[in-house]
Amino acid sequence: MITLSPSRPAGTVSVPASKSQTIRAFLIAFFARDISRISNPLISADTQSCIDAIIQAGARVSFDEGMKEAIVDSRDMAMPDSLSIDAGNSGTTEYLLLPMAASLGIPVTITGDEQLRSRPVGPLADALRDLGCEVKTAGGRPPVRVLGPIRGGSTVIECKSSQYLSGLLLGAPMAEGDTEIRCSLLYEKPYVSLTLGWLRSQGISFQISDDYMVSRIKGGQRYRGFESYINGDYSSASFFFCMAAMAGTSITVKGLDPADPQGDKAILGILSQMGCTVSWEGNAVTVQGPERLMGGEFDLNAIPDTLPVLAATAAVAEGTTRLFNVPQARIKETDRIACMRQDLEALGIDVEEEPDGLAIHGRGRIHGGSVKGFGDHRIIMAMASLSAGSDGPVTIDDEKAAEVTFPTFFTLLGSLRR
Repeated sequence: MITLSPSRPAGTVSVPASKSQTIRAFLIAFFARDISRISNPLISADTQSCIDAIIQAGARVSFDEGMKEAIVDSRDMAMPDSLSIDAGNSGTTEYLLLPMAASLGIPVTITGDEQLRSRPVGPLADALRDLGCEVKTAGGRPPVRVLGPIRGGSTVIECKSSQYLSGLLLGAPMAEGDTEIRCSLLYEKPYVSLTLGWLRSQGISFQISDDYMVSRIKGGQRYRGFESYINGDYSSASFFFCMAAMAGTSITVKGLDPADPQGDKAILGILSQMGCTVSWEGNAVTVQGPERLMGGEFDLNAIPDTLPVLAATAAVAEGTTRLFNVPQARIKETDRIACMRQDLEALGIDVEEEPDGLAIHGRGRIHGGSVKGFGDHRIIMAMASLSAGSDGPVTIDDEKAAEVTFPTFFTLLGSLRR
């Protein structure tokens, strides 16, 4: 349990590296069968699950003294007869690794914690079956067992999680033949852009339509060793952007690339529409909160991870804020739509839960109170951020899950509190 007194956070912070990019880097380094150097990786519970997985599969991973650089050596690995991998709470590790693991030619079983085992994997399993793999699931959920190879061919998949498509795009180059992937539905397209960036940097031959709905990937390709620097994480930075918005103060976040394809960068445009001033200087972005934070209507389909913190921000905005077209938020670590409604109502906010989002009737400020974290890192950090818009203390029943992606969150928050 943690209690946060009201504050007006202001100042400068540097956020950790991108979780999405870190996991992609370690997985590609493993399948490169070479030596790769990864600078500024995120070290958190989720990324550690990925690192542990590739070590278990035979990779040699070493870090410098400050954990600021990792060397992955995946040459001359002795493969076991089978693998059983615990992905912990990391859906990114599970969904991206599963199609790639099909190229190993041994049975690979991936499971995780209780939250991960509740998340659907059926559409991805069906697609892998279409492409020639043997796949078994527990009623469409983990544990999931795959035995390749991916032979190639064609599949149609509904991607309520973009990670399904990203996993297939990462696995298909190692297939025996060419692969065609058609999406009947695709959410969270910016995360696919991250994956395509890695494919291009690796020289992988593929074609993809402008809307990402049709992909064609040449088989028989391989990854190669690389050197890469992982930029700061916009998802982590979003909490500090929103604190500035709620408190009407100025917070600068360093270590972010303004040209980075991370989708959550779009939160800066949303906060601008709510009245904030956003300015860049090199790799640092400053958000200045307004005197009056105004509500609005925002389509979050491409950036579902921002729903918790934007819902918290909307609680202290004036007027009604509608966050919509984000039904996939219900199948993340928790049903984030339902959980955020419960927490905001516990703080006295009038909230309407909709099938694909929330309508939040802001009050300008909140009076504080007690809320649940639901074991969900983004909900915990969103509710902690609300201390910037509260006239009374905010108590969260458990803060530990924040370590999944942002181990230093509460330390950095403390450094900004005034």
